[in-house]
Amino acid sequence: MEISDFSRQIASMLGSGITMIRAIKIMEERDIKPAIKKVYGVLYQEIQRGNTLSYAMEATGGSFPELLINMYKSGEASGQMEGTARKMADHYEKEHKLRGKIKSAMTYPIILFVITIMVVVLIFTLILPQFFTLFEGIELPAITQLMINISNSMTTYWYIYLIGLLVFIVLGGFLVTVPQVKKALDQFKLKIPKIGKLMKIIYTARFARTLSSLYSSGLAMINALTISGATIGNSYLQSQFPQAIEQVRNGEPLSASIQTIEGFDAKLVSTIYIGEESGNLDDMLESVADSFDYEAEMATTRLVTFIEPIMIIIMASIVGAIILSVMLPIMTLYQNIG
Repeated sequence: MEISDFSRQIASMLGSGITMIRAIKIMEERDIKPAIKKVYGVLYQEIQRGNTLSYAMEATGGSFPELLINMYKSGEASGQMEGTARKMADHYEKEHKLRGKIKSAMTYPIILFVITIMVVVLIFTLILPQFFTLFEGIELPAITQLMINISNSMTTYWYIYLIGLLVFIVLGGFLVTVPQVKKALDQFKLKIPKIGKLMKIIYTARFARTLSSLYSSGLAMINALTISGATIGNSYLQSQFPQAIEQVRNGEPLSASIQTIEGFDAKLVSTIYIGEESGNLDDMLESVADSFDYEAEMATTRLVTFIEPIMIIIMASIVGAIILSVMLPIMTLYQNIG
């Protein structure tokens, strides 16, 4: 389910004077996937029983993010449901837009990497063996012998490589579900040159926008921090929030508490401090989130610009080494004939 579309339609229909139960019924009757229609059916039944939309969303069993449910609770309590729904539509649209731009920018390097692997495998298993039969019985350069060994290994024991790849994928998939391993990997991601900087910007933007939405809706700072921390998407960052929340609970300023969390961009703390001093914390957080969204786009572009030539150089080096391994013995044969 596209959360931004859901919120946008709720806001539009409420703004047009349509009741909540009628709005949900209209959305349920559209030509949509059966699974989504089932979710709308649950929402309609719960609202028909007299429950609120936020309660009905909780009853669907995880179909809606916790952030949206809590924001709708605040909107229902304040009587500002239309404005809240519109705000959350904007929130999720910005996240979706940023995620789409990053995915689009990274598509070419990923395709280039896959093509490189496929070309290397093709050369070693199909092309090189045809050349190496010409070199039997002659002394070969070290690089040619190395290529022959690799080629023979890949053609003779291909099933071992395949099994090894499958084991790596399965084992890797299992390990990332282990909390300690996932936390270590999430911490490592923040320290990778270039990529770590981009990750910090993305996580900071997500946190700032979520906290701004929750705090401006009237939610207590402790609750807003708890929900915001849980929606970041990095277990290493999330593990540091209980201590920061405890500090806020004990009277520490939010800026000082956030400063203890390793993994956010340094600009976040100064922005929160200015917001606390000026009394416009929610506006400052929204502003810095927009700023970080733009920075994330620029950082992604710079990262792709950095990665592309490196991958081309690696691919050229591999192909060059293969060509050299073939040409050296051929040149030796010509010299012997001469």
